[in-house]
Amino acid sequence: MSTPLSRPGVWARLTPAEREAFVHSLTQEELDAFMVDFRNYAHEGQLPSDNGWFLWLIMAGRGFGKTRAGAEWVRFTAEKLPDARIALVAANLGEGRAVMVEGESGILACCPAGNRPDFEPSLRRLTWPNGAQATLYSAAEPESLRGPQHSHAWCDEIAKWPGSNERAARAWDNLMMGLRLGEDPRIMATTTPRAVPLMRRLLDPEQTQGLELTRGTTRDNAANLPAKFLAAMDAHYGETALGRQELEGELLQDIEGALWSRSLLERCRDDAFGDPPLRVVIGVDPPASSGGDECGIVVCGLGASGIGQVLADCSVAKASPERWARAVAEAASAWNADRVVAEANQGGQMVGSVLRAADFALPLTLVHASRGKVARAEPIAALYESGKVRHAGLFAALEDQLCGLMTGGGYEGPGRSPDRADALVWALSELMLGKRGQPRVQVI
Repeated sequence: MSTPLSRPGVWARLTPAEREAFVHSLTQEELDAFMVDFRNYAHEGQLPSDNGWFLWLIMAGRGFGKTRAGAEWVRFTAEKLPDARIALVAANLGEGRAVMVEGESGILACCPAGNRPDFEPSLRRLTWPNGAQATLYSAAEPESLRGPQHSHAWCDEIAKWPGSNERAARAWDNLMMGLRLGEDPRIMATTTPRAVPLMRRLLDPEQTQGLELTRGTTRDNAANLPAKFLAAMDAHYGETALGRQELEGELLQDIEGALWSRSLLERCRDDAFGDPPLRVVIGVDPPASSGGDECGIVVCGLGASGIGQVLADCSVAKASPERWARAVAEAASAWNADRVVAEANQGGQMVGSVLRAADFALPLTLVHASRGKVARAEPIAALYESGKVRHAGLFAALEDQLCGLMTGGGYEGPGRSPDRADALVWALSELMLGKRGQPRVQVI
């Protein structure tokens, strides 16, 4: 039996004359309803099934239309159920408001003018004309979900929820315990996949009952995306680990025997780490040639707590010596770096000359590697394991390389060489393993 066509599929098969005849056959009221009915425009992955699910998880690439699907599901629920009390949970309140509520594909943009909810930012609350309500919450504040009761919930980008101190899991648990209003409570979650503990838990059939999983790629929504955007994504990220995750919606698994795991990196991620760096070092792993590997440029800091911080990845690819040296100098200026540590094995004194040409005053130290990349990385991986390093954000390309460094030697990550990872190792070694590892107050 063939699968029934979606409404957009039926519309696409009509001739221009048939479309015009259909439109003219509608009354004005029917035409207005047709124009705001999402089912007339959605692709298959954006619409819920009738399978009686409890959790609908859309795990798909960027541009798939996850936000629009979530906003339209909330709108449909609110319009159908006047007693609905819906939780809107984001990684933080700023993203929740900017994306889920006021974004181009958010709730306010999806609702027709005659039935748009009133948004009260001070109360973080949306109220529809029929009485249905939705309230914003931050997954960074799990305790805010302890107590409130809901009938439905939309959780956006759950793989981005803060993992430190198990905040993501605690936020989810508190939400679930309060999902007890109405006769048919349901939860929808939308995310680009990352192998974080909460994602693994939700995908485990032994831990999650009533799961409806929708997978998808960026190209599934090609009809609503610029062709130039799709071409650029293919050119830059096609066949890369980052592309597989961010565009293809693939949940990347850990490589057995790697020094770093993705779950370890998620435990170390904290973009709100309140310890200003007192010393900043930039690690540089220069490329062997202008047309070959990347130039790894990673900014790290150390604060009064003694916790190392990965602050930025400024690496550049296929750059001439002048260009990558300029990128190093710009990073040093932007971050007011105390030291630039550059490996000189490949280029010898040429590395120093090129960097000095970009900025004569650069606080430069040239280092020569006596051990392989993996051997140098092992003590840094141990610092991660002991909780002594934090990532101040998501550095996908860098983290892919870290997860490809193998215990005992070897590299199984993207690209020919882990240049970004090596730059990180040089910077953190300078900050935390050498005599210069003690933070000091900068005089500016």
